[in-house]
Amino acid sequence: MVRKRMDIGVVSRSFPQLTNEEAAGLLAANGFRWTELCFSQTDSKYWVYNGRSDLSGITDGESRRIVETYRRHGIEVAALGVFTNLIEPDDVELERNIAYFERHMELAALNGIPCVATECGFVHGSRGIIAELYESRFARLADSLRRLTALAERHGVDLALEPCVLDVVPSAKRMADLIAQVGSRRLKVLLDPANLIANSSEDDMFRYLAPHIAYFHGKDRKVNDAYGRAVGDGDIDWSRFLDLYHSHTEGVPFILEYVNIDNFCAIRDRVLQADKSR
Repeated sequence: MVRKRMDIGVVSRSFPQLTNEEAAGLLAANGFRWTELCFSQTDSKYWVYNGRSDLSGITDGESRRIVETYRRHGIEVAALGVFTNLIEPDDVELERNIAYFERHMELAALNGIPCVATECGFVHGSRGIIAELYESRFARLADSLRRLTALAERHGVDLALEPCVLDVVPSAKRMADLIAQVGSRRLKVLLDPANLIANSSEDDMFRYLAPHIAYFHGKDRKVNDAYGRAVGDGDIDWSRFLDLYHSHTEGVPFILEYVNIDNFCAIRDRVLQADKSR
């Protein structure tokens, strides 16, 4: 049996020095299929990690121009990246974050993008599980997600949450618990194995989350690291992970993160080699 070459994508924010046209052309010229679109290019500088920006320049028409740029080059936009703070403790600021998030939902729905993506969010200087704050922050997140999934249902898009060992949803089991507690079919998972490898095995990630996965980030991590690395530079067993990928989630977008314009093809080739050798 001839094994089909695995399709791979790259997050658009890997190329902040390029326009959308240049980024789309580069991906297409090198055989990539997908992107997670963040408004992070030189002609659409709006993306802010864990916060908000003024989106007034992203009109409906401008969003169509950007998305069609990728599609014209044969690049599928698997998700629209938001990544704002859903545990923001200030009520006024949280309301603004929710509105910011909904605007991304509107743009995703308008352009036929299936999901919008985010992390849990964090408070600078006190990120992670802090015993005195864990329950209240988790409850804050769950409430934000109930509100957002109701909006997602209205707009006909999914919300993909990226759990992480650094945040209040630090394992595959806890993410499965959260999905059950929120109780919406619109809540999906952005599975970044690097974000869970310190708390969850490769098998556990799929055992708990396979039915809920919207797409993957391709990234690695040493189990004692605070932050991620490029695929192949960490402790993930990629042969095992890709076996599970093909067994449970064949064809789900696999999109590289923590790469740049100088190494994205080489890191892609690491994935293809691991897939070939499994």
